[in-house]
Amino acid sequence: MLVKLFGAAVQGINATLITIEVNVSRGIRFLLVGLPDTSVKESHERIVSALEMNGLKFPRHQIVINMSPADIRKEGSAYDLPLAIGILSASGAVSPDKLNEYVMMGELSLDGSILPLRGALSIAMMAKENGFRGLVVPTANAKEAAVVDGLAVYGVDNIRDVVDFFNGQHIPEPTVVDVEKEFREGRNAFDLDFSDVKGQESVKRALEVAAAGGHNVIMVGAPGSGKSMMAKRLPTILPPFSLEEALETTRIHSVAGRTGLHKSLMIQRPFRAPHHTISNVAMVGGGTYPQPGEISLAHNGILFLDELPEFNRNVLEVMRQPLEDRKITISRARFSVDYPASFMLVAAMNPCPCGFHNHPGKECVCPPGAVNRYLNKISGPLLDRIDMHIEITPVPFEKISERTSAEHSDEIRGRVIRAREIQMRRFCGARGVYCNAQMTGKMLHKYVSPDNAGLTLLKAAMERLNLSARAYDRILKMSRTVADLEGSEQIKPAHLAEAINYRNLDRSSWAG
Repeated sequence: MLVKLFGAAVQGINATLITIEVNVSRGIRFLLVGLPDTSVKESHERIVSALEMNGLKFPRHQIVINMSPADIRKEGSAYDLPLAIGILSASGAVSPDKLNEYVMMGELSLDGSILPLRGALSIAMMAKENGFRGLVVPTANAKEAAVVDGLAVYGVDNIRDVVDFFNGQHIPEPTVVDVEKEFREGRNAFDLDFSDVKGQESVKRALEVAAAGGHNVIMVGAPGSGKSMMAKRLPTILPPFSLEEALETTRIHSVAGRTGLHKSLMIQRPFRAPHHTISNVAMVGGGTYPQPGEISLAHNGILFLDELPEFNRNVLEVMRQPLEDRKITISRARFSVDYPASFMLVAAMNPCPCGFHNHPGKECVCPPGAVNRYLNKISGPLLDRIDMHIEITPVPFEKISERTSAEHSDEIRGRVIRAREIQMRRFCGARGVYCNAQMTGKMLHKYVSPDNAGLTLLKAAMERLNLSARAYDRILKMSRTVADLEGSEQIKPAHLAEAINYRNLDRSSWAG
């Protein structure tokens, strides 16, 4: 008997429908074709044990299984469940009547229990797009898949549950998720708050501008001046996820196996802080079976690189293209995959090897030229792609010992959200553009038009600081954000002056 049923292959963050054909006939061979990898071929032993432990018979006949399309490599152990159900159906133990209405995926353990998989959300979205009635996945992944509206998602714990489901002996309740309720309850719940930061009002203002426009930031200051402390609190003032952003971010983390079990959507923006020993592949993604890297896991959130000069130079240089294009393409001989990489880069570094260059109270002991050599560990092209350069000085004792509470993150976030709402209305017709930092050159000319006084100021800054054309664009984008925070449609000279002031590392006098 020949039966057909359906699974899925995840490539990048998208899923592709896989048709599984199972034929049971006379003979004693087991043949699995359709470009399966080693873990798929090993499913035979897992399926035999799982069926025997649950009182089901593995047919002692010739079994031929074809997985199409054959030009897509089938990877991972999540094909165990559809292969097992296909074998049982072809041998007459499972009714084939409803198999063509569902997609199913899941790894079998030797006792027949069904283990979690990766990419459940992408698989669910593909199933809905292809008109399937429902999806059968492990219970641990059911809430994540149930985010997709209009698709019945059944979470199962054991292969026996799936057999009973298709034989009509027990129909479980589909998993239902109240997405709006989950969004409301958890998206603004943070353990950290900007009220913990004493002083540093100018730096807080700069980070507010960065959050409002999605601008990249580098903070330069002595050890203990609060760089890491403020970077870790930056997510608390970012605007909450939109549903579209949450879906896209959850898909990436789901493919990487980082969403957590029994979870639905990610409700807070990601904050990724890799160590400076990270490799190229771990940063941008890739591997034998390509997986998203840190820049994609930070999509719609923050990538924090502490001690920036300590990172391998090659690791930093591979980020240059994703910072511009906001995506990364991983190419292999047979295929290529695209991962989104639209993130805020937040970096921190000491001003020199000893850490005390420009310190108000301690003397720098670095030899002549050491400051320039230290700064030169970061290439000019990469530094040019960072919108805001902020110099941080240590907080004096009087500020640290103050008992009064500083401004809370909620208050700052309110202003950031109002500025982002202005930007959302401005870019409502532009797909994939949510904030000022994502503006194209064409948009820049349309939405940022300083008056004559502003142009005169900008020209003087360009000549004095010897700025590049990219730095010019960055200043215009920041000035647009400063104006949005003020609620001003017109770009005023004061807005440009503040934006120019955020280019500290462009000053020739900075390194001494």
